[in-house]
Amino acid sequence: MQRRLLLISLAAAAAALPGRLQAQGTAATAASELLRPQEVRALPGGLDRVPMVNDNNPEVVKGPGILLSTFEERGRGVPAAHLDVPLEGAFELFSHHIFAGQGREPSSTLWLGVMVGNRSDRPVRLRVPSGASWLSQPDAPFLPLPGQLEHDGTSVYAGPGGRVAGDLLAGAPRPAGLPAELTLAPRATDVLLALPVPVRGLDPLLNGRTLQLRLDSDGPVSLATLALISGETAPPRDAWLSLLEGDLSEKEHPPTPRGAPGRIVYSRVSGVQTGSRWTAVLSDPGRQELVIGDRPVSWPLASLVGGTLGTGQVQSAPLKAFYPGTAWEAHGNYGVLYDLELPLHNPSAQPQTLSLGLEMPLKSDRNDGGLRFRQPPGTAVFFRGSVELRGLPGGSRRFLHLVRRQGEAGEALATITLAPGERRRLRVRLIIPADITPVPVLTVAPVKQSGS
Repeated sequence: MQRRLLLISLAAAAAALPGRLQAQGTAATAASELLRPQEVRALPGGLDRVPMVNDNNPEVVKGPGILLSTFEERGRGVPAAHLDVPLEGAFELFSHHIFAGQGREPSSTLWLGVMVGNRSDRPVRLRVPSGASWLSQPDAPFLPLPGQLEHDGTSVYAGPGGRVAGDLLAGAPRPAGLPAELTLAPRATDVLLALPVPVRGLDPLLNGRTLQLRLDSDGPVSLATLALISGETAPPRDAWLSLLEGDLSEKEHPPTPRGAPGRIVYSRVSGVQTGSRWTAVLSDPGRQELVIGDRPVSWPLASLVGGTLGTGQVQSAPLKAFYPGTAWEAHGNYGVLYDLELPLHNPSAQPQTLSLGLEMPLKSDRNDGGLRFRQPPGTAVFFRGSVELRGLPGGSRRFLHLVRRQGEAGEALATITLAPGERRRLRVRLIIPADITPVPVLTVAPVKQSGS
């Protein structure tokens, strides 16, 4: 009886939070864990076919070397250091690394080089339509922020991954130093970017950088990211060319083999994935509109092996090439744009109020008849980044920066009242920022009216 009273008390506390998607339910597996009965659907649509070079292993760079290379194996100093994947047309680069200094040298700087090579016997034009790159310090420190803040698209952030994703989402101006295009002579290799990750003056000696580029070439090219540790002056071109003939930088922990039983170790990604954007219309199955009844409906985003929330859907972008000992799927879908439309319809004769939310239920692979939340949420931040909303009353375009913790439902992104028979198309866009912990869900829920 005491346990039942405690669960009722927790549910009542959740229900009392104004403006929030409530996580109360009728069952729980522990005093702090609440089950919200509802429908959880696989996300419609799918990834496009645009290649993305996904460079995140090692996350913490300890020494110089090749981080990732799609250059040809043939004729290289260490053939196994190259994935031999030609890139042509539209493709992207996502790169995220941390540097903790080298030995007792507090003035050491990690330089991240991006090199491109022409695979053909004719000149190739490489364009960079958009991109962003920020350091943890001083550009985007991990400041404590409230759970939700509305902003102009670029002014609120915490961490370089969230700032890069927010800039690309909002269409921020091109950062200084990022070239708009580069013409490569036949079979030539050149440096596209050389970016520092300094630690001088930091306590502790720790800094990180996230980089994401959208590129387009009119011929086949190779791309490589390289790590070189030196002083505060950018290394010369010859140093990068020499490094390209060397071996890989040390990788991090290996993943659990595909299909192995037990606990899953995902590892970090180092490879070329297929897919940079997931586009979907979230309508009811077999229909062109979405009607919400008396229970919430949720769709997982960036679901992965061991975390499909009962849908059986793995959204992780498949890797067409990757290094041995690194993750074998694009776990987390960092850098992937989710562009989702919700064609809402109220077919009833009464007004209907709905709430829209981005939530962090407890990760599971089971079908529990709903989603599980923690009350109170865990202390670890599982989502930190911006979301764009369109189609709200008034026709406004809104940006919200969110901080969501483990097992947290969180404040509603928006509340919409539909008149009898009204139709409204909402659009939700977000780029999965570096260092989220899957799996967030997008939820539409009915809001119970007072007195009903």
